[in-house]
Amino acid sequence: MTFPFHLLAPPDPAALPLPHPAHPADGVRLLRGAVYSVPEGSRPLTVDLWLPQDTAGPAPVVVFVHGGAWRTGLRDDLGPRFRHWDPGPFARLARAGFAVACPDYRLSGEAPHPAQSDDLAACLDWLRARAADLGVDTGRTVLWGESAGGHLAALTALTRPAGGVSGCVTWYAPTDLPALAEDHPEGAYDAHDPATFEALMLGGAPAERTGTARDASPVTHAGPQAPPFLILHGTDDALVPARQSVRLAEALRAAGHHPDLRLLGGGNHLWVGLTDADAEDCFTRTVDFARRCTGGDRS
Repeated sequence: MTFPFHLLAPPDPAALPLPHPAHPADGVRLLRGAVYSVPEGSRPLTVDLWLPQDTAGPAPVVVFVHGGAWRTGLRDDLGPRFRHWDPGPFARLARAGFAVACPDYRLSGEAPHPAQSDDLAACLDWLRARAADLGVDTGRTVLWGESAGGHLAALTALTRPAGGVSGCVTWYAPTDLPALAEDHPEGAYDAHDPATFEALMLGGAPAERTGTARDASPVTHAGPQAPPFLILHGTDDALVPARQSVRLAEALRAAGHHPDLRLLGGGNHLWVGLTDADAEDCFTRTVDFARRCTGGDRS
């Protein structure tokens, strides 16, 4: 007697029950840890959903992609400058009328490129499939990420333009991996080193995997169908040179777009070096940009 191996297949994440809601702040529902994908040979991937309690109709969506050099990170962590906020940044977005999705994705120790952007695409597909259950309008979606998450947000926005992405926000993100050695101070970055964070994500040193490095670079994919972009970067970033964001803006302009590039004087990675007011202004600019892109204005 043969075993019916199809029974071992996981259930369709689009058909699983949604998590029981928590209420971390007034006017906010939090569905923590909904399974959106079960990649073969990998752990289930989950997403947190911060939802406005009351809306006049389906809410626009902000998908936040965490940083951590593609190597580590928490899906609901915007970085050290925002951890003390009460209510936190995602609760504030929900109060402003946005649904916020904070997904996991496979890290570089689990799978190389393009697994990470594939996972974000799967999350967008899951959100579309569950839109009615969640009360969201995925035709009005803004991708937003910081550092490696900004890279993945931009890459996903530019390689999947038919996915209902209305805008993209990057904070201090690498965007042109083959140019990193050129953009760093001389000798500060070795493109032949197989142990850099970029090499671990690519599956080999950027200088040895040139085609993969180009494919994994958002600048490569800046074309006529790109959504609006808000690009924020500190001028004193010691980990990802600000020139990387300039390169993305230049590539988008060459494709006929008008990205909003803001270089913040004295800002280092994770907004180290900025005042609290300047760091909060980065968040405010992001929220205002999302409103403009989605019509999601709510006081």
